[in-house]
Amino acid sequence: MGWFSAPDYWVGRFVLERGIAVIYLIAFVAAARQFRALIGADGMLPVPKYLARQSFWRVPSIFQLYYSDRLFAGVCWCGAALSAAIALGAADLVPLWAAMVLWLTVWTLYLSIVNVGQAWYSFGWESLLLETGFLMVLLGNDRVAPPMLTLWLARLLLFRVEFGAGLIKMRGDPCWRDLTCLYYHHETQPLPGPLSWFFHHLPKPLHRIEVASNHFAQLVVPFGLFAPQPVASVAAVIVVVTQLWLVLSGNFAWLNWVTIVLAFSAIDDAAVARLLPIPGHAPPAASPPWFVALVSAVAGAMLILTYWPVRNMLSRQQRMNMSFNAFHLVNTYGAFGTIGRTRYEVVIEGTGEPRISPQTVWKEYEFKGKPGTVTRLPRQWAPYHLRLDWLMWFAAISPGYAQPWLAPFMQRLLRNDRPTLRLLRHNPFPDAPPQYVRARLFAYRFTSPAELRRDRAWWHRTLVGQYVPPTSVR
Repeated sequence: MGWFSAPDYWVGRFVLERGIAVIYLIAFVAAARQFRALIGADGMLPVPKYLARQSFWRVPSIFQLYYSDRLFAGVCWCGAALSAAIALGAADLVPLWAAMVLWLTVWTLYLSIVNVGQAWYSFGWESLLLETGFLMVLLGNDRVAPPMLTLWLARLLLFRVEFGAGLIKMRGDPCWRDLTCLYYHHETQPLPGPLSWFFHHLPKPLHRIEVASNHFAQLVVPFGLFAPQPVASVAAVIVVVTQLWLVLSGNFAWLNWVTIVLAFSAIDDAAVARLLPIPGHAPPAASPPWFVALVSAVAGAMLILTYWPVRNMLSRQQRMNMSFNAFHLVNTYGAFGTIGRTRYEVVIEGTGEPRISPQTVWKEYEFKGKPGTVTRLPRQWAPYHLRLDWLMWFAAISPGYAQPWLAPFMQRLLRNDRPTLRLLRHNPFPDAPPQYVRARLFAYRFTSPAELRRDRAWWHRTLVGQYVPPTSVR
């Protein structure tokens, strides 16, 4: 079955399977470490309360059968263990059907988490990880050659990620069309990284070249993924290079890393051999008829489902990061259609004083990833995902984003709730909870090189006003 097998893509499959397994490992560990305060039984957006209003087919999840924090933790750590096993090569040591069951189990466990995650799991990279994980079920293991159909589905997914992102930019903010968006983006992006200050201060002509290069990489290069070799490999390498540039310039969870791994679906062994020595491998066994039939049937179904994201991309009202079914298969993607010109931050403060006066001393809570203290250089967190920090960025854009969870969050600070405090970098009230907490809105900007030398500060901030007035347990 020469049409079905792609024996020249062993390296591509190796990177796909092991790379996606590592990202699943990170995703499960992040879920295990953060869920109690976010969606646990006593969390800000409790899973049981949410599921009471949802049917199984609207929200498919094993937690529809039963929920407890202990079960959720067990699902997270079980998923992490299976992902680690696959990353270490377990899927290549078992029969083909068992490798497929391994991947299907990982996908089902993470789908169960995402579908009950509510606002905390509303990001496009959740759907991207699920869709990619489902394709891994169909990629086989070392006992058979990589299926060409699955590799084409992975390329089609990569095309939707890149081309969808390019279209949303061209249809969105005018600064993408006049090539000025990067005058602002590195400063106003959700979670700047340790190099973001330096990227922000690159010369403006270079920023314009960056934007033009991004348009080329997202609107032209993706078509090369479907060209014959070596054009497809060259297109994939361009995607990898542009995504690594994004990795260096900010924190976008695992979005960039999944995109990089997907690019290897278009890189054949000959392209890799030009740069690196690759070991030989035994000729593959013929793919079992049942595997050929199953992959062919699923590929056909996924091509039919592609109608909805393609229609969305062609629409003038294109939507970003949308799933058309509850299983997060064949989604539409996009990012940063609009770029903020000013960075706003919600700063949470507390006081231990029983009465508030003009002389009240307020102490600031410090978050792990989002800007706070102006002298602290932003950290590199991606591909780990700080869910609270990301939603705090949205809260600063509009209070509507924070309406369901900000009040419960602040109430937990008033109790020194341990799971909530573990989401933070610094708790200024380690011995006793505060009497009051409040939130204030600040405008942040990167300091100039001269200000950095003078003040030893990466940020300058200006008070905009009150965001949430002083609140007590009462």
